[in-house]
Amino acid sequence: MSWSLYLTYVAACIAIVIVPGPSVTVIIANSLAHGARAGLLNVAGTQVGLLLMMGVLVAGLSAIVAQAGVVFDIIRIIGALYLIWLGVKLWRSNGQLGKTDATTPDRNFFMQGFWVILSNPKALLFFGAFIPQFINLNGSATWQTIWLALTFMVVALVLDGAYAVGAGWAGTRLTQSRIRLVERVSGSLLIAGGVWLAFTRRA
Repeated sequence: MSWSLYLTYVAACIAIVIVPGPSVTVIIANSLAHGARAGLLNVAGTQVGLLLMMGVLVAGLSAIVAQAGVVFDIIRIIGALYLIWLGVKLWRSNGQLGKTDATTPDRNFFMQGFWVILSNPKALLFFGAFIPQFINLNGSATWQTIWLALTFMVVALVLDGAYAVGAGWAGTRLTQSRIRLVERVSGSLLIAGGVWLAFTRRA
């Protein structure tokens, strides 16, 4: 692959990741409500989910996944309901934002990121159609797929991490009187992410 084509791929990855979707919505909501650490744990979860997706893609199982529509639709709906439940819970927290930080296990935020990315099968199907466009048929398709997949993960790590740190920084500047407002904004973002995921259609 030429450098010009690779840089075009990187630019395309940036354009894809920078547009907020269900995962970014969760990262921002949790970073605002619980601090940058919670958002970064979401990012870690999404990275593991992406790694699993990329493994499926490299193994050439995307065609099988495409045929398992009903199964993945069920997973997607469960993931959407989970996000909506989290949003409603945050809406009803009644100003307890600061108290939840110490009692919410780190693994909860990690698993949120992991399950949200896996609940969006459209991402895997998209990768299956997107990455092959940049593969040079004269080289090893497997190694090129791995390299391109890792590149996407790095781009997602940097940009999603920036969302988490930025939203976390904004959250620390809150006064007590605005905590309830942020709880409602964060809860609304989670509910919106759940609705978004619920109405996502497979490619």
